[in-house]
Amino acid sequence: MGRKCYRHLWLLSGTGDGPVLAKELILKGWKVSVSVVSREASSAYSQIPLQNLWVGALEGVESIRANLKKSRESHFGFDWVIDATHPFAQVISPNLKTVCKEFDQPLLRFERFIQTSEEAILIQSYKDLLNFNLTGERVLFAIGSKFLPEAIEYALIAGAIPFARVLPSIQGLSKALCSKMPQNHAAVLKPLQGNPLGEIEASLCKQWRITGIVARESGGPTQALWQKIASQQKLNLFLISRPSPLDYICVVNTYSDLFNFLELNNH
Repeated sequence: MGRKCYRHLWLLSGTGDGPVLAKELILKGWKVSVSVVSREASSAYSQIPLQNLWVGALEGVESIRANLKKSRESHFGFDWVIDATHPFAQVISPNLKTVCKEFDQPLLRFERFIQTSEEAILIQSYKDLLNFNLTGERVLFAIGSKFLPEAIEYALIAGAIPFARVLPSIQGLSKALCSKMPQNHAAVLKPLQGNPLGEIEASLCKQWRITGIVARESGGPTQALWQKIASQQKLNLFLISRPSPLDYICVVNTYSDLFNFLELNNH
């Protein structure tokens, strides 16, 4: 059997950049298979003609190995693996790097370009909130769910009154409920809703008389929104610094750079 005559890639992403990248890559002639963590995330791809849509967390390096091996047995493998996972998802990226190196599998990392406000206060961890006197400050957390209880604990020790934007998911709700934050200080909200986009977040800050926001330096529209709200409402903005990219992995920061890279390195 001869070599395939089409180009196939495996895209790992969420609902932010993933659907846009998948659509554009297909228009450019690529066959695209996508991995997402949850069934909720998969709905964003329902109208896109993918080769495969795999739902569920990849359980360590063994799951990645199995998928690469199966792909090579069934359709000659992938020309590229594109890691467009969230920059704060720090388990999947090292695992991809390890397995792709084992398989001599080309790997490309996509990370949104960072445009961080000069007014933002960059911190390395939520524990760094202890370095600030937050007594009486009404602080809104918009950080996802994984570290929410821990972050709220530090904010309380620093004297803050914590609030949170909580994602509409089982994990998001459970993490909020098990934190030491009052239940009526949580708003279940999918990001970037309303007309104009971000209107709900801005109104929430006014309603709760927020004086500070804690978010992540993730790049893209969500970070830009919190920077805009903080600037307009004159709020303190604490951003958790984005983790550094892994060594020895090629990284692109824009859609056009990604498409150009793939065309120049098509094999």
